[in-house]
Amino acid sequence: MPIYKVEGIKKDGLQKYKVRMNYTNTNGAIRQLTRVAYGLDEAKDLEQKLLGEIKEKLDGPFGRTTMQQLFTEYIATKKHDVRKTTAQKYEKEYELYIKPQLESVKLCKITIPALQKWKSYIEGLKICLTTRNHAYSTLRILLNYAVRMEYIPNNPLTALGCFKDAEYSKTEMMYYTASEFLSYIDTVKQYAEKRESECRNLSEWDYYVFFYIAFYTGMRKGEILALKWNDLDDEYIMVRRSIQQKVNGGEDIETPPKSKSSIRTLQAPLPLLKVLNEHRERQKHIGKFTDDYRICGGQQCIKGTSLGDKNRFYATMSGQKSIRVHDFRHSHGSVLANEGINIQEIARRLGHAKVEITWNTYSHLYPREQEKAVDILNKIT
Repeated sequence: MPIYKVEGIKKDGLQKYKVRMNYTNTNGAIRQLTRVAYGLDEAKDLEQKLLGEIKEKLDGPFGRTTMQQLFTEYIATKKHDVRKTTAQKYEKEYELYIKPQLESVKLCKITIPALQKWKSYIEGLKICLTTRNHAYSTLRILLNYAVRMEYIPNNPLTALGCFKDAEYSKTEMMYYTASEFLSYIDTVKQYAEKRESECRNLSEWDYYVFFYIAFYTGMRKGEILALKWNDLDDEYIMVRRSIQQKVNGGEDIETPPKSKSSIRTLQAPLPLLKVLNEHRERQKHIGKFTDDYRICGGQQCIKGTSLGDKNRFYATMSGQKSIRVHDFRHSHGSVLANEGINIQEIARRLGHAKVEITWNTYSHLYPREQEKAVDILNKIT
């Protein structure tokens, strides 16, 4: 039987199995299909599915599989390998941008002209360059998988390349300086105090604390929303979870942070600690407080969808320029870069997987590095 137990590895209490099928393709070459399953029942079902796949490979052209069948198979094989939110991102990209044009197209018909037609369709949509290239990336991943499965001999999409826009130019990074942020956050505080005194509404304080954390730590939106009081240890904040909202219209999903490097411990500055301590006392007086409460919200975190509207409202009230919620993360990195903080420390605080990401984003902010270098050389006489 081509089902092999992987000793010592389980998931959700189910034993891990490898299902391996050997066969000879139409060219006489020996090939192998290997998949992973958890639980013996799933492994047996997978065995039958692989037998069907092999039969289909041998019964006709290698490209008989349609794009829809390919996508369904790909998602099924990846469900144990990627985060649920990642799989849902692929599903969204496929449904919106790939399925309308390519759903029933057989892989043997996925040619360079067919893909150029698809690119022309995408270019006709009113979506930005970044969104177009997200769709391109998803289709490229699917066709690369088809190559690995020997449904097609190569990926014709690579010959066309990604989307480009001759008129596109990278927009200047938006961020608040320290003085701009203090003006902004003072306005938020005044508004929260007003709402509390007029109608005993304390919810505005959650937004005040959110933007305070965002500026002083550079944490991602989902990481801040997921923060619980038990993530605080004296003056340290442990970033070890994230919140994914608006998933198929369901409840919030708590996941690990974006990457391994995103799991980090940050020393909080004194102004932030003061705000957090005040907010903890505030929450203790409005319900059955526990350390499992979300810092921004209580029993449930605030809705991320409201953050953009609140942010624009506060910016208008304060007379400051309007920046995105994500730009508070840029503000944190920019403040540190302008003060010449080591780029590796900025990368660590932001949870970047590679320091190159941080350098490419903030290197232009480092103060007068060229002048300093020349000044040093001028003294060598």
